[in-house]
Amino acid sequence: MPTAADDHYCEGAARLQVGDGFFRPDSRPARDLGVLLLADLVQRHARPDLASASEPVAVLDAMAGCGIRALRYGLEALVHAPGALVWVNDADPDRLPLLQRNLAALAPLGLQVQAGCQTAQQLLAGCLLQRRRFDFLDLDAFGCPSALVPLALEAVRLDGLLYVASTDGRSPTGHDRSGAVRRLGAAARAHPASWELALRLQIGVIARAAWAQGRSIEPVLSFSEGRTFRTAVRLKRHAAGSELAQLGLLAHCHGCGDQQVQSLLQLRQWQPCLCSPPSPPLAISGPLWIGPLQHQPTLERLQGLADAGDPALGTSLVTESRRLLGRLSADPGDLPRCWPTSSIGRRLGRGGAPPLQALVAQLQQQGFRAGISGVMPGQLRSDAPWSEILQSAAGVGSDGVRAAK
Repeated sequence: MPTAADDHYCEGAARLQVGDGFFRPDSRPARDLGVLLLADLVQRHARPDLASASEPVAVLDAMAGCGIRALRYGLEALVHAPGALVWVNDADPDRLPLLQRNLAALAPLGLQVQAGCQTAQQLLAGCLLQRRRFDFLDLDAFGCPSALVPLALEAVRLDGLLYVASTDGRSPTGHDRSGAVRRLGAAARAHPASWELALRLQIGVIARAAWAQGRSIEPVLSFSEGRTFRTAVRLKRHAAGSELAQLGLLAHCHGCGDQQVQSLLQLRQWQPCLCSPPSPPLAISGPLWIGPLQHQPTLERLQGLADAGDPALGTSLVTESRRLLGRLSADPGDLPRCWPTSSIGRRLGRGGAPPLQALVAQLQQQGFRAGISGVMPGQLRSDAPWSEILQSAAGVGSDGVRAAK
């Protein structure tokens, strides 16, 4: 936070003025992980087998605010990328002098720095016309960024990263159905894993835009704290059939709690749930991404960077960021069916939630895939039939010990 002696804010290696615009210190974990993503990209960029390896690393912060993300990118992730370009933009022309002052710290590093004050639409359209592309594009949007996604993808080099954020919490979590249709081209219904639903809808928008351009994506990192929904995707050359199968529908029964998932490529009739006929109509959301939310090899590299003791990165991650990275690394998010243990406990009529670790272990012992969600706390992720989940939860005591039959 700014100190009493001056109005500067310090975070990681950055010291800057935040000005009077919108700024959230609580978003530091997102900035920490963005620095790690770019640092990993810089290391990969040096590989001779990548098409862009002969070109300097190029970074675009399209909605920069006070410029803290771009400043940290330069000071912490681009210290080993001489000649890299850091292009910083904010639509408010009154913030341009602040941006320029804050970014002055990058000049001694030999980085190319460019600052502008266009709208994101104007900026990205200009990049398309000029065939200008970036290895790392940060789109930290206020509201829903769906309208910007096609232009943003056009501005990303192959094997580059698009790091996108949305603060639209109502549309993708089922609280504004018409808004979801308008902004996401999808249905969004109330769901117990609402944060994850929003992330999967967001990735679905990005994937469909990339496919329409003859490209494909690979989700690298997806997380939320309930207010902002953040996703990093890697842009790939062609969409494989297996990737197209990752777009589908997610159904939830508010009567019995069952969930079902289907790929659009293999869409068929929904199976009966545990409700007695007549069953209530299923709450169906989609199309959305039903594949992995995290790319575990990348997260393992990020964990290595965080633990390596690099002076530029060593002080960058706060404890909250390290915990978030650990949770995401442990959960690839490749099973879209999630339930809060509190909801499972209520359906069983017990006083509290079943112990999550014990429930996961019990389901795994029965041959099912099961894990703890890294996206929302206290949630079970599994491919087990709902009846088996309830039966296993009923048999696990509050102390985590399987009850004797």
